[in-house]
Amino acid sequence: MKKRKAWVISVDMGYGHQRAAYPLKDVAYDRIITANSDKLTTRKEEKQWKRFKRFYEGVSRFRSFPVIGRIIWKLYDKLQRINPFYPFRDLSKPTISSRYIHRLIRKGFIKSIIDHVEDEKKLPIINTFFVTAIAAAHKGVKENYCIVTDSDINRIWVPEDPKKERLFYCTPTLHSTRRIQAYGVPKKNIFFTGFPLPKENTGKGMAILKKDLGNRLPNLDPRSRYLSRYKEVIVKDLGSCLRKKSDHPLTITFAVGGAGAQKEIGASILKSFAPKIKKGRVRVNLVAGTRPEVDQYFRRVVQEAGLERYSGKGVTRLCTMDKKEHFKLFNSLLHKTDILWTKPSELSFYTALGLPIIIAPPLGYHEILNMKWLVRMGAGIRQENPEYADEWISEWLDKGFLAEAAWEGYTEAPKYGTYNIEKVAFSRNREKSRLGFRY
Repeated sequence: MKKRKAWVISVDMGYGHQRAAYPLKDVAYDRIITANSDKLTTRKEEKQWKRFKRFYEGVSRFRSFPVIGRIIWKLYDKLQRINPFYPFRDLSKPTISSRYIHRLIRKGFIKSIIDHVEDEKKLPIINTFFVTAIAAAHKGVKENYCIVTDSDINRIWVPEDPKKERLFYCTPTLHSTRRIQAYGVPKKNIFFTGFPLPKENTGKGMAILKKDLGNRLPNLDPRSRYLSRYKEVIVKDLGSCLRKKSDHPLTITFAVGGAGAQKEIGASILKSFAPKIKKGRVRVNLVAGTRPEVDQYFRRVVQEAGLERYSGKGVTRLCTMDKKEHFKLFNSLLHKTDILWTKPSELSFYTALGLPIIIAPPLGYHEILNMKWLVRMGAGIRQENPEYADEWISEWLDKGFLAEAAWEGYTEAPKYGTYNIEKVAFSRNREKSRLGFRY
């Protein structure tokens, strides 16, 4: 299959949709288009996008306020609530939210970008946000793909009449595949691909992933409780990549969400592990994303914990205003990360890199479902009290729980999402490409 190009369209709403687009940067024609801030976006469209973003981020941050914050969050969460999966039934009837989105699109919302990509060069369009995907379908784009960014989704992701609109879905889980079918999308238009993971963390044939995992497992199982039981299976898969001793101390990466929520958890982690950081036995990465105010908070916490002299060694802060640069640096940190601690956002799918996930409290119903997906696989464990993180993480390490979670994530979660999505978009025979998927 020749190297081809596609229009890759994302949106700046948190990190999830842009994180899903980033691994496709090599196939993006000209650039990854960010629908709500691109040079093609009209002033009117930009204002509408800003209203969406301010509302989402405002509600996410306001959630931490006593009483009134929780009430407002519950009202918002009802709007994005997903119907119970069972009994499996027809859920194709449009909701109020989906009708609202279609009304905006019919009035010309996102028209500037869709018109441009259609007129400039007729290439496949790969969307990581449902609004741009539906707008392209409304325009009649034939090669139109939508990457689903959660393990389960709301009816709003699907057109009003999904059987009439030409829109193909790339799903991260079997569960989301069946959910989209329930919303009325024809089975032939749904491809279970897996979530797109960065190629710099997987490598050809998963060579980089295996090297990182083989270097990670000794830190996650210092007493070889898990490795001694399953060594034959692990060695058969990882081969010489499995090391007897890791080349770095136990490393925990804590990442806040796009709205900057839950930064206090990072502070507790740092304070709990401060004695071991000073002894060189543990490293902590504090990821503030593109939030300078969160990074400043982490900076104060580092000072208060007496860890300034360990900056860049025992403690690393990651903050950059450019999201593309953020993803690049974050993915680089993951090579020497042993435990990823975060809320169950799109980063849940990064457990496929052989990363055990310590799950911070979910924000929103879709994150509750992501958490369930992680826990069912055994790849994620819900956090205990962060103030005593050193105590319970040490116990989990001694018992091999985190090594088991890393292995379950590696073996059970789909790893080849980026490659499978490219197959779907660029294959002349989609059904044939489906048979060639790897997970």
